[in-house]
Amino acid sequence: MHANVGDRLIVEGAHVGDTRREGIITQVRRDDHTPPYTVRWLDGHEGLVFPGPDAHIVPAESPKSR
Repeated sequence: MHANVGDRLIVEGAHVGDTRREGIITQVRRDDHTPPYTVRWLDGHEGLVFPGPDAHIVPAESPKSR
């Protein structure tokens, strides 16, 4: 997984009833753009994230990110 600042991180619910989480990547810590990332979630919380297999990146310039 590779990301840039401004990209969206989407984490799908892994179990029935889990909600989808969505956030904006605010910091990429490695030069090769691999995790971990600092993410500001849409609920206002911010944290360091090592995305799992249920996560994907939506590039900032993508129409889907609007």
